[in-house]
Amino acid sequence: MSRAALLVLADGRFPAGGHAHSGGAEAAVKAGRIKGAASLADFCRGRLHTAGSVAAALSAAAALGIDPVALDRAADARTPSPALRVAARRLGRQLMRAARSTWPSTELDALAREFPKGAHQPVVLGLTARAAGLGPVDAAYCAAYESVSGPATATVRLLSLDPFDATGVLARLAPEMDQVVDRAVEAAWRVVDEGVDALPAGSAPLLEIGAEAHAGWPVRLFAS
Repeated sequence: MSRAALLVLADGRFPAGGHAHSGGAEAAVKAGRIKGAASLADFCRGRLHTAGSVAAALSAAAALGIDPVALDRAADARTPSPALRVAARRLGRQLMRAARSTWPSTELDALAREFPKGAHQPVVLGLTARAAGLGPVDAAYCAAYESVSGPATATVRLLSLDPFDATGVLARLAPEMDQVVDRAVEAAWRVVDEGVDALPAGSAPLLEIGAEAHAGWPVRLFAS
């Protein structure tokens, strides 16, 4: 295993399309729920422990070799918002293109054939980590970090927030990211014996509602 591959996969410059998505931050800014660094921290913490936790467990399970089709169905069941399901599959399709070019894999090829319009991004992320020789912990860290780094980066544009303040929010969330990853990997290992029902299903109703409203905006900076 080359741990350096984790740096490539987690790098914001990896062409996986995440830069076009705010992780719900654009809708939260418009609604007044994010106004500065303190409220950004609250938003990211909530996202980490709900959507981030689910994504981390899905990615870890895919990296373990759990059936990605079953995991995709599990991701669908944990994503009530049609707009978020569309965004997750769009991101999955873009990540798949980058992953197959970077780490060719028969497993990625098979998933691309199964879901020509895109599988859920966390599932593709986990399978990409597997193709890169990484393990479930690495995949979970990528997913957990992405769940908060996207909103933090987007808020710099949306609010002209000081990038140092946004980065400080991420740094202070690091211990909680460790906890989320630990729980996600534990859940992924349970899937081996118990099936996908062992995965977490934390809900974030405001993210779902915000995504549906955001999808209908005539003008927006981010796709989701």
